[in-house]
Amino acid sequence: MHQFPIFLTLAGRPVVLVGDGEAAAAKARLIARAGGRVVPEWQDGARLAFVALADEGEARAAAEALRARGLLVNVVDRPDLCDFTTPAIVDRAPVTIAIGTGGASAGLAKAIRQRVEALLPSRLGALASALHAARGAIRARWPAAADRRRAIDTALAPRGPLDPLDGGAADGVEAWLATDGVLAPVRLETVHLTSADPDDLTLRAARLLGEADHIFHPAATPAAILDRVRADAARHVAAAPPADPPPGLSLWLTPLN
Repeated sequence: MHQFPIFLTLAGRPVVLVGDGEAAAAKARLIARAGGRVVPEWQDGARLAFVALADEGEARAAAEALRARGLLVNVVDRPDLCDFTTPAIVDRAPVTIAIGTGGASAGLAKAIRQRVEALLPSRLGALASALHAARGAIRARWPAAADRRRAIDTALAPRGPLDPLDGGAADGVEAWLATDGVLAPVRLETVHLTSADPDDLTLRAARLLGEADHIFHPAATPAAILDRVRADAARHVAAAPPADPPPGLSLWLTPLN
């Protein structure tokens, strides 16, 4: 990962925009879309700045002056002068998907965004809002955090009652809460590793790594493989698969030959 992804709350906050023309107008629209307030120069409370100047010397000088004020600066079309870059965005508010290339290729980010746009239903944001509104009921139904996470994971799985790719899932939250037996059963799967390169993972293996609750693996398992595991999965260094797996989905990663 070459950049740290982060979502910032800009509502009502000043964001400096230096420059004019279409590039500056595009940044102004982006800032306004996020609820920020565009200002032409530094003012108290500003933390971000965009510079859209055609002359490289002027752009560099403006960026350095703003950076000296403690601001993070994006210089349009000059990634080497940027503290951050802006991603291609798929907006299903409150769901936001950002696709970045670290400034390597805006065209590639755009192409990926267009593919993702075609996959996601327009009411995906409504599903997020419905789940947010149901937080109290979900906690009451599954008081234990681990049970709650497994129930939600099961519901959101492909073909589950709240499958995010189902345009009608937002209307099914109440019915899901009223059903029985929605917790994922204890399940142990084996992923046979054949290479230290994560690009050699099968589609099934990559999917399981992204879904598993627990990962059991030898100490020598390559870090590049473990980087594909979901961030909140529990990891266990082990010489063999567990005889009594914990609740949810567990994976045993075989040693490399």
